[in-house]
Amino acid sequence: MSTAGESESVPEPAAGQRGAPEGLSTAEVVERTRNGQVNSVPAATSRSVWDIVRANVLTLFNGIVGGSFLLLLVLGQWRDALFGLSAISNALIGITQEYRAKRSLDRLAILHAATSRVIRNGARTEIPSEELVPDDLVVLGAGDQVSADLQLLAGASLEVDESLLTGESEPVPKLPDSVLLSGSLVLAGSGYARVLRVGPETFASGLAAEARRFSLVTSEIRRGLDKVFRTISWLLLPTAVLLANAQMQEQGGWADALTTGAWVPALVGTVAGIMAMIPLGLVLLTSVAFAVGGLRLAGQKVLVQELAAVEVLARVDVLCLDKTGTLSSGSIVFDAVHDVGAAQAGRWGAAVEWFGAAADASSTAAAIGAAFPADKPLREVAAVPFSSARKWSSVTFGPESGAAGTWVLGAPDAVLGRSPGCSRAREQAAVLASTGLRTLALAHVPAPLTPEAADSGLPADLAPVALLTFRENIRGDAGRTLDYFRRQGVAVKIISGDDSRTVSALAKGLGFGTEAAYDARDLPGEPRLLDGIVESRDLFGGVTPSQKRELIQALQRRGHTVAMTGDGVNDVLALKEADLGIAMDSAAPATKAVARLVLLDGRFDRLPAVVDEGRRAISNIERVSLVFLSKTVYATVISVMSGILLLAFPFLPRQLSALDGLTIGLPAFFLALQPGGRRYEPRFLRRSLAFAVPAGISAAACVLAVSAYAQSSGGRGPEEAQSAAVVTLGLLAAWILVMASRPLTTPKLLILAGMYAGLALLFSVPLTQDFFRLDLPPAELLAVAVAAALAGCLAIEAAGYFARRPGARAAGSRLGPWTLEPASREGDGGTAGQPDDPASR
Repeated sequence: MSTAGESESVPEPAAGQRGAPEGLSTAEVVERTRNGQVNSVPAATSRSVWDIVRANVLTLFNGIVGGSFLLLLVLGQWRDALFGLSAISNALIGITQEYRAKRSLDRLAILHAATSRVIRNGARTEIPSEELVPDDLVVLGAGDQVSADLQLLAGASLEVDESLLTGESEPVPKLPDSVLLSGSLVLAGSGYARVLRVGPETFASGLAAEARRFSLVTSEIRRGLDKVFRTISWLLLPTAVLLANAQMQEQGGWADALTTGAWVPALVGTVAGIMAMIPLGLVLLTSVAFAVGGLRLAGQKVLVQELAAVEVLARVDVLCLDKTGTLSSGSIVFDAVHDVGAAQAGRWGAAVEWFGAAADASSTAAAIGAAFPADKPLREVAAVPFSSARKWSSVTFGPESGAAGTWVLGAPDAVLGRSPGCSRAREQAAVLASTGLRTLALAHVPAPLTPEAADSGLPADLAPVALLTFRENIRGDAGRTLDYFRRQGVAVKIISGDDSRTVSALAKGLGFGTEAAYDARDLPGEPRLLDGIVESRDLFGGVTPSQKRELIQALQRRGHTVAMTGDGVNDVLALKEADLGIAMDSAAPATKAVARLVLLDGRFDRLPAVVDEGRRAISNIERVSLVFLSKTVYATVISVMSGILLLAFPFLPRQLSALDGLTIGLPAFFLALQPGGRRYEPRFLRRSLAFAVPAGISAAACVLAVSAYAQSSGGRGPEEAQSAAVVTLGLLAAWILVMASRPLTTPKLLILAGMYAGLALLFSVPLTQDFFRLDLPPAELLAVAVAAALAGCLAIEAAGYFARRPGARAAGSRLGPWTLEPASREGDGGTAGQPDDPASR
């Protein structure tokens, strides 16, 4: 095959194609190209760079944080503007991860770009398929991918695989004037074809057009955090007003503060309270957890196209699978020989070897050749090649061969249909075909065929010899991967465009028992009836692309979280509709574009690793959410109560930044990367708030009590009151982190030890004391702060206990991964049986 752009003389056309046209001229190609009639389709692999940047930067909280950051810089309070770094880091991580996925998929599309052989100016040349124009003359042969809608010319005869378009794995014969749709694969034969439609006008592009709209995966974590952020958004403005008024009153009233310049520290206090309410670090660490999962999966040849996709598969409870290309490789393999005639028993082997020697003739011949290899097949006296019209081929051997006579191989209805002695063989062939096996009949006649037999039909005295059956080649990793999902309580359903009998036959080898596949032609149009059928049945055959989408929608109406795998253009609508779309490596470009995960090496057994990463991400995000949401609760309560009671806000922004970094940010960063995970349980936000709300209120009450005591005691400056509040909150936040880290392991103990060491250094190193305006409070005030912190720790421990009670578990499941229960359970086994074991990673 020549390289792109290389020209060579046109080969002698096949019989029946003499006088084939010379193709378009250069001028005709230029004219069509200038008119926009080219085979290019607008790329839809992902969002544009601007869309990615806009989604990660132009958010409400980023606007509030950015405005406060700039305000403090203008006022010269740069030490109190450290919180801006968190927002910048969060945006950069989100942009980087999405851009990496976009580039990876774009490179993938380039690597898999198709080429086509065309006749132009009387010479054959190979060009990128996107340069095809209408009326181009395309040269087709076995193994070629059809990249535009074509019409076969006279003399051409092809066997085509249209499974990417229809899901039907059975090869489709194509004769002159037949239309070949883009996305088809030529299995056998050769010929010329004329381009009918290109680009967005092709069948495959029209089917995929509906799926080109970008949308985010449905993430429970994202939904939960969005609820928290919406609530905080409503609270920010009234809290800011209350807090600003309290800070101005603390400075002597609005008039004095504005006259004396005391409004600056008042404004700094207001910013401190507002910034403390926003859990920016939670967004950042959620992004980090997903990003690390995406990088780990990339090392296993799984392309994650959106951060939250690693979470979704961990909570999927229904996995829908396309058959061809997902569970099967798309090729057929020899199954068995069934003797139906004793007269030629033992003599048919040489004939079958001959039929399999031409492995490039068809996929069936290749399967025969693999099962019956022949170093030197018998020399034939005569042969009739296979034709899609007559559905059989034959070979005649001489008397000296040991297999004398004529052997005919083909479809049972064509080979056995006219012979009166073939009734039993026809019945047996029908039974085998009803099981979904592809069946061929082998028959024998002692004499050579007449020259007219190829056109007039086979002789009536054909004697049936054997029936050859073939089955689809099931992927070696399919069975154990499906067993894994069944152990996890995930319902597995096969939704295929293939014949329902074929689906049933394949499913038997994958643990589906004897269930017969539901013929999609009988699916009801009434949604309520459809919902019941899709809930109760696991196998569906003959499903059209729109029906696949309707089945996914029916499962979602029943409350299921659905993942869909596929590789064909006929799967695009269903992949787009599913909560998580997964494309195989052999998938059409449009299919990869809408999928959230792409299995780059086509290994179906990669999915358990995706589940493990999703569980790790969910478990660790839930763990750190306990810390961040507790912080949001106590910051909100402190801000609101300070505004109502007209108290000075207890902290400077820089002091809160230091506490956040030591007791939340840095420890939570390492917690978010811990190995292990558990089977997904719903109601993530309810479980987190069951602990965070009472724990946060307890912490806020202790801090407010210490702050009020310090401010009401005579002779104490604001720095002493702030230092006492930092001691109290530091000890309380540290204990919340201890609660979230359970069960404690050596790495977690080291994280906690580092946190307590950091708190000690904050009050003992002169540089940090000066920068953060901190010093150890007087002994009396220090004792009050420590006593209040100890009381708060007991209240936080009680909050954890009540959240773990059976009643709380019934209402919102057990309190996530921080409980004293083991992180894994029997039956949660992954690919190696124990996904929660760090050693398994």
